[in-house]
Amino acid sequence: MNPAENYILSQEEPFRSILLHLQSVIEQTVPEVDLKYKYKIPFYYLQGKPFCYLNKSKNFVDLGFWKAAHLSVHSEHMTAAGRKIMRSLRYTSLEDVDHTILQEVLKDACRIKDKKFWKK
Repeated sequence: MNPAENYILSQEEPFRSILLHLQSVIEQTVPEVDLKYKYKIPFYYLQGKPFCYLNKSKNFVDLGFWKAAHLSVHSEHMTAAGRKIMRSLRYTSLEDVDHTILQEVLKDACRIKDKKFWKK
């Protein structure tokens, strides 16, 4: 089994369901992504470059975006939570997932895929 998939399936509920759902939406919205296991978490790559990651923390799931400094939609729904560059959508339950926001942020992340990591 792919270590990234094993990571997702080994989480307790409700986090497993959230991660599985996010995995499905990501792969349907951006079908050309490649799921890998990097930095001990599931990490999606797009055209060979880091795109986004899934991380289960103590009380939530983060969907983090690699080039978040360039994202321009729904920033009010994203958290930096003490991080300087990275931002994420954070979910504590499956009901927290707003599909419109999620898909629009994923599409925006695709739009900026060729930008540098840092915003200058």
